[in-house]
Amino acid sequence: MSALAFPAGARPRAQSPWRQAFAKVARSKSALAGLVVLGLIILAAVFAGLIAPQNPYDLVQLDIMDSSLAPGSKASAGFTYLLGSDPQGRDMLSAMLYGLRISLFVGVGSAIIACIAGATLGLVAAYAGARVEALLMRLVDLQLSFPSILVALMILAVLGKGVGNVMLALVLVEWAYYARVARASALVERSREYIEAAECLAVPRWRVVMRHLLPNCLPPLIVIATMQVARAISLEATLSFLGLGVPVTEPSLGLLISNGYTDMMSGKYWISFYPGLALLVTIVAINLVGDRLRDVLNPRTLQ
Repeated sequence: MSALAFPAGARPRAQSPWRQAFAKVARSKSALAGLVVLGLIILAAVFAGLIAPQNPYDLVQLDIMDSSLAPGSKASAGFTYLLGSDPQGRDMLSAMLYGLRISLFVGVGSAIIACIAGATLGLVAAYAGARVEALLMRLVDLQLSFPSILVALMILAVLGKGVGNVMLALVLVEWAYYARVARASALVERSREYIEAAECLAVPRWRVVMRHLLPNCLPPLIVIATMQVARAISLEATLSFLGLGVPVTEPSLGLLISNGYTDMMSGKYWISFYPGLALLVTIVAINLVGDRLRDVLNPRTLQ
């Protein structure tokens, strides 16, 4: 239809590139399934206090006589252990719901903080000059040359257990990924005409970085952040499984898996199996969404 067929002011507005990108995510069956599962997991963690049959960390509600009961067993308090109980008499379903809170909080929180810190350093490296860039990039190379789990173990061996210490350790092993991606994206954007025009107009550097460079570097950073959430959750679970993560008073999925590891050979599979399954489903759901975001947030599709 010709453009003249539309009355003045009635032309259809073009859809935002970002809206188009997220519409593509929703049209992917795998990504949509990941979003639905991830949404349910988040809701279950947020409303754990309302859903869980018991508060597994309230000693008054625990009964040692309910220790290591099989799935479907009746609790002394009257409810049914749908997923069994652990050696402390905690309902496994309740413990998993509360444990999801810690795992998601640590994973999402550390990814956000690492993204902000790494993106800031990456943009500074791309815009501050050759000497600053060389110094920051050597720090990035040094950080990436060591295995993440080894660095996190060393940090926690010094700082000790704790949710805050685990988040700090994860931030210190993750920030370099964001810095490298942000620098690469900023170097591409800095050579474009609108950046040169802003510099010719004597626009302050901080304004050029915040209003022009950062928004155009966001797509790859969002993809990296999504993937790093899953990676942070798995790292936290590994650290907790090894006994260097969160304390027993605030257990996560990794610590729940560790609690039942010694009972696996005696047939009490449910103590480790169900938390491990919840961890697997969470990471797979995040990765399904992240894989699709990687495809649709390609800079070429957002032009």
